[in-house]
Amino acid sequence: MKNGLKIAAIIGGMAMTFTGIAQRPIIQTKYTADPAPMVYNDTVFLYTTHDEDDAFGFKMYDWLLYTSTDMVNWTDHGAVASLADFKWVPYDNGAWAPQCIERGGKFYLYCPMPNGVGIGVLVADSPYGPFKDPIGKALIQNGPQDIDPSVLIDDDGQAYMYWGNPNLYYVKLNEDMVSYSGEIVKVPELAKVKGQPDPFHYQEGPWAYKRNGHYYMAYASTCCPEGIGYAMSDSPTGPWEFKGMIMDGNPRSNGNHPGIIDYKGNSYVFGLNYEILKQTMSKHYERRSVGLEKMTYNEDGTIQKLPFWSKNVDQLEPLNPYTHVQAETMAYSEGLKTQKIQEWERNVSWNKGKLLAERMVVTSIHNGDYIEVKGVDFSKGASGIEVCVAGIYSGKIEIHTDEMNGPVLGTVDVTASAEGDIYKTITAPVKDIKGVHDVFFVFRGEKDLFSFDWWKLNAE
Repeated sequence: MKNGLKIAAIIGGMAMTFTGIAQRPIIQTKYTADPAPMVYNDTVFLYTTHDEDDAFGFKMYDWLLYTSTDMVNWTDHGAVASLADFKWVPYDNGAWAPQCIERGGKFYLYCPMPNGVGIGVLVADSPYGPFKDPIGKALIQNGPQDIDPSVLIDDDGQAYMYWGNPNLYYVKLNEDMVSYSGEIVKVPELAKVKGQPDPFHYQEGPWAYKRNGHYYMAYASTCCPEGIGYAMSDSPTGPWEFKGMIMDGNPRSNGNHPGIIDYKGNSYVFGLNYEILKQTMSKHYERRSVGLEKMTYNEDGTIQKLPFWSKNVDQLEPLNPYTHVQAETMAYSEGLKTQKIQEWERNVSWNKGKLLAERMVVTSIHNGDYIEVKGVDFSKGASGIEVCVAGIYSGKIEIHTDEMNGPVLGTVDVTASAEGDIYKTITAPVKDIKGVHDVFFVFRGEKDLFSFDWWKLNAE
């Protein structure tokens, strides 16, 4: 079938098939890099850095969050933290590769800043934030190599933080996760020695984890372009043994940064490429995009080598359309952006009144742009669809199934205009349909059409 393997699903006692498979890269509405996945409450929380649309070099102000339960459709939650959350940081550019980890019901977001400013930490009661600075200073300030933190909590409760470019360092974190004890240690096996060969090919971006009794250190390897290499150990402090490459670099790419998890019986590696940039630009700019690949371990714990982001990640479960589905939940899109907005009781800057709503919406919608949602479960049938939009100019939403130019399920007419700050729900009839299908929301009209908040299918 088109766009992937046929996947069996049992829905409502009836066997069905759908073709959900991850796209490459997995985020298209923003430039994202340095993926840091975390599994919590049966959901993957993916924290990323954010390259600005006009970036030439590294232009990075904040950290973003995406979530998924099927590894194919990802929901954008916008920025969860920024450099402005660290009052001691003297500049607004440099929100580099973070990692978030949960301990004791708290969520710790470790954030590096370049140029020797250090590694800070933010804490929240929820993985969605809000995150706050608990110590008001750098947690680690050891020199210009203080970037790319990765945290591992061992089975005995001892936590370790690793970081560094071009050398690897570690320290033991205290139970409070915002202080450390003992000395900062440079890992000797991965240390760069001038004039001597580098068998580990360590560059930057360490990702430390433990699996089935083995300790792993994955990292961006060999510059440039960077692939993803890894080493293994019987201890969180080494000695480490180089095992090979998870993925070689690619001439169309440059940097890399791994993030590795196990989720619902599968293993996944995240990293980055420049695929969205290369759709329109031939020269190099630091405008990166997060990729995803399924990973396989051998019996001895070593990792089978992967191609460079071949998009072989299958959808784990179909999507339920009979509840509010955020418009920013998507497998793929073209031409669109997302934006977090706030609605106040009054639009007077010095007297806004109550906060009425906070929305994450799809914006920058023009003729021919589209959203693709993978593996939508129509087991209850369909009689109509509700969409919540704010009309800038009038337009239409064509709803296609299975392909962008596939059968038309229905059309939503958005007739409102000059109401870009007023969100209304519009209901339109759709054809009855059963089974599991990919759904394409294709936008038609002129100019900047409308903002799109959410959609919901009505059962027959």
